[in-house]
Amino acid sequence: MSERKQYPIWQHICDKSSAFESNILMRNGYLLGVVGAVITLSFILPCCVFLSPAAERPNVLIIMADDCTFSDLPLYGGQNARTPNIDRLASQGLTFNRAYLSSAMCQPCRAELYTGQYPMRNGCAWNHSASRLSTQSMPQRLGEYGYRVGIAGKVHVKPDEAFPFASVGGFDPNCVRNPTRAHDVADIESFMSAADPFCLVIALVEPHVPWVMGDPSQYPPAKVKLPPNIADTRRTREDFSRYLAEITYMDGQVGEILEVLESTGKSRDTLVLFTSEQGAQFPGCKWTNWDTGLHTALIARWPERIAADAKTDALVQYADVLPTLLDAAGADGETQDFDGSSFLPVLLGQQDEHREFAFGMHNNLPEGPSYPIRTVTDGQYRYIRNLRSDEIYIEKHLMGSQGDGSLNNPYWATWVWSSQTEPETYALVKRYTLRPPEQLYCTANDPYEMTNLVSEARSTDVIKRLAAALDKWMNSQGDPGSQQDTMESLTAARQGRHRFVPPSRE
Repeated sequence: MSERKQYPIWQHICDKSSAFESNILMRNGYLLGVVGAVITLSFILPCCVFLSPAAERPNVLIIMADDCTFSDLPLYGGQNARTPNIDRLASQGLTFNRAYLSSAMCQPCRAELYTGQYPMRNGCAWNHSASRLSTQSMPQRLGEYGYRVGIAGKVHVKPDEAFPFASVGGFDPNCVRNPTRAHDVADIESFMSAADPFCLVIALVEPHVPWVMGDPSQYPPAKVKLPPNIADTRRTREDFSRYLAEITYMDGQVGEILEVLESTGKSRDTLVLFTSEQGAQFPGCKWTNWDTGLHTALIARWPERIAADAKTDALVQYADVLPTLLDAAGADGETQDFDGSSFLPVLLGQQDEHREFAFGMHNNLPEGPSYPIRTVTDGQYRYIRNLRSDEIYIEKHLMGSQGDGSLNNPYWATWVWSSQTEPETYALVKRYTLRPPEQLYCTANDPYEMTNLVSEARSTDVIKRLAAALDKWMNSQGDPGSQQDTMESLTAARQGRHRFVPPSRE
């Protein structure tokens, strides 16, 4: 774990008082100097504790994509999409090779990001559910240090009392609208231009389905290079082409947002974070605990503080982001109710490691029948535990159809149709729907996690180490496993009556 950064206010106090004290010492002798310094500190200390200088509290701009598999970005080896603005941002800052979220679904991962807490602790352990009413998030935490905290675009966290973001207009909050509303940067420019410090989240809605934005003609289906966990059918190629077009459309929005920040004159004093959220709506990505579901893109830029064109293998999770922002603001981010911890030393180039493990969970309700999954990774190996492996896995949006089917995935039916004659496609259908109790992958050598190593004798020690870490994490979160992925638990959470409570850490 990272060491806690020294509280920057103290340095500010020393800088201010030393000049005053030196002047007194020169003119009136040592005793008067000491008295003067004490008096000075008595006046400066209260002011500095509550009003740390803006120069020591960066503005924060968080740009989120929506359902974008990290490995489809060129920055992470993607062979198709063109993202010049994201690439440029990476050249100006630090790219995290090993950043993760705890749940590959929109609402739980956003709740984790905004609270610094894992799903069980903040309460949002399913999609379309709610965090605990008592939960505190970015607006309250950063607000204590003078930040204006706003959000533009998709919110998708509940209840409002736990997430009292200031609403900022200009970007579509509806991720399933067809087409996405045209965006307008006037409101985010006004928000950025007002008094500092600010924290602004801009949650874009691409490339979430329906894939209708951008220009798919840039990506002819026949020329698309499909990842090995995606079956090669004609319809899949057509849909993947439209998905890639939305990635490029999203990249254009990133460029416009950064231009607005530059126009305000505040770019130099702003910590910019870009993240891709969870994987896309393809089998093995969103709604799973495979790496292509939980691994996220993360870029950090802070001119003159974060090295440009740098990469790090330090393990971080969404739960670590809020403690990091508080640390950068001069606060003590290591409170009892955070699950994450500050990786500010990694950002500043003072450390190249952060956490030992990153954890993940999936409760399948209400996206399909109960199918709870838990996982842990050390960045090299991933261990997955399927708690209901006696059942088949079903994700209704991806595999089924309702109404006009505009938000569903017609390509899945082509996988099933082709599975009779294409052994490779059959293997991918089986991989997705029929899973063993345990899975182990050497993700470092097998990035799409296609080869399960759990039965190999040489894997025994790795499994023991990762399984023990996963058990410890579940216990620390009060996670009962299968009992959590039930309609009783989900209904209780939606009503603010969460059934399972993490044990106190005091």
